[in-house]
Amino acid sequence: MNRDESPNNLTTPKTAPSASPSGQDKTFTNSIGMEFVLIPAGKFRMGFFATGYDMRREATSPRPFYLGKYPVTQAQWQAVMRENPSSFKRMDHPVECVSWEDAQAFIAKLNTDEGHDRYRLPTEAEWEYACRAGGETMWCFGDDVERLGDYAWFLDNAGRETHPVGQKLPNAWGLHDMHGNVLEWVQDSDHSGVFRVARGGSYLLAPGCCRSGDKILSGPDLRGDMYGFRLALSLDDKSEDRT
Repeated sequence: MNRDESPNNLTTPKTAPSASPSGQDKTFTNSIGMEFVLIPAGKFRMGFFATGYDMRREATSPRPFYLGKYPVTQAQWQAVMRENPSSFKRMDHPVECVSWEDAQAFIAKLNTDEGHDRYRLPTEAEWEYACRAGGETMWCFGDDVERLGDYAWFLDNAGRETHPVGQKLPNAWGLHDMHGNVLEWVQDSDHSGVFRVARGGSYLLAPGCCRSGDKILSGPDLRGDMYGFRLALSLDDKSEDRT
């Protein structure tokens, strides 16, 4: 893999703009080729669980919303930002080396380009709810760690690098790469307000760090090649703060 590949040599997707989704569409593709899946409103048990140790709590995702079928790719990032910060430069890989603040800049630019205010990061509760897809197990598919390789690129199978999005099996709601590949920034901060939350584990992390209820706290300006993100799309413009 050529980690020095110039962003100037990377192509950007050419996808015709699509109409805004109404909330009746189960899937939606936007102007730069991002595919979204409609996530219904619902309740679930959020948090970490292991034998003899239950930190779960009742949580609600009160509104339906769209969530990216895949993490944001390098092609999609470059289509909006006209550059590629990633360490593992491949257009179909997730964008990485982006901070929480960088993700916010991307969102602001894409909202401006499409003329609305509906793109955002998912909240932590929305992310975990979508990842679990109606289940309560350690990973979206169950509790058997031997199956993780069917759904995720992680420490044991990734070869210490990211991989193209969508190569592994989706969860029950059709979302790929919710475990492994890159950590995904969410909107939330920790209780102190100093750190931001990233979810899902990465290509460098062990199975226990890729569970549906697991999280990592990092500074909002941290850039690293484990960090990427996935977009949410609200059904309403100028939606209220969901943090």
